[in-house]
Amino acid sequence: MKKKKETLEYRLKYEIAEELGLMDKIKEQGWGALTAKESGRIGGLITVRKREMRNKNSIQ
Repeated sequence: MKKKKETLEYRLKYEIAEELGLMDKIKEQGWGALTAKESGRIGGLITVRKREMRNKNSIQ
């Protein structure tokens, strides 16, 4: 099986899901079991974190 390339979004998705306490659900039922609200929250936080990283890098 080919390993998926680990991108920034991929790492952030897992990190945020863990912080939101969703990893047990994901491990048991898969990503498809998340509600639209849960998925949207993860996506929104990925966007915020990427923006913060971009702003931090442009300031330095």
